[in-house]
Amino acid sequence: MTSRFKPTLLAGLLALSGVAALAQMPSSGGHAAMMAGPADGMHEGMSHRDPARMQARMDKHAAELKARLKLTPAQEGTWTTLVAAHKMPADMMAKRPDPAAMEKLSTPERLERMKALRRQHMTAMDQRDEATKVFYATLTPEQQKVFDASAMPHHGRPKAKP
Repeated sequence: MTSRFKPTLLAGLLALSGVAALAQMPSSGGHAAMMAGPADGMHEGMSHRDPARMQARMDKHAAELKARLKLTPAQEGTWTTLVAAHKMPADMMAKRPDPAAMEKLSTPERLERMKALRRQHMTAMDQRDEATKVFYATLTPEQQKVFDASAMPHHGRPKAKP
C-alpha cells in the first residue's frame, strides 16, 4: 500500500467507528439521550441546590464586602442597586424548563425555547454588569482595590482580604 492512500484509509476507519458508536446509542430520548453524558451527574447537584441557602451565602458575602469597603453615605444608593441586581429571583427554579414538556417538543422547538431562556439570562447578566460598573465608578481607588480583590471568584485560589 502506498503512503498516499494511508490518510484516506485512516479517515474512512475513523468515520466507520463513529457510525458504529452512534448506532449503539439508545434511540429513546433523542437529543436528551445524546446530551446525557456527564451532565446527568454533574448538573443533578446543581439543580437541587436550595435557593434560600444560596441567597444566604450571597447576602453574607455582600455584608462582608460592604464592611471591607467602608462605604460612605453617598455610595449607599449605588450599593443598594448593586445588591438588588445580584439578588436571585424568587422564581429562579420555576424558570427551568419542565423536562416532560421539553420532551414533547420537536428539536427546533426545544432549541427556540432554550434560546429564549438564554436571552433572559443574558439580559439579567447585563443588568448586573451595568449595576456593578455604576457602583464601581463611585468607589475611591483604595475601595476599588478591595472590590477587585474580593468581589469576583478566584477559581480555586484563596481570596485576598485586604
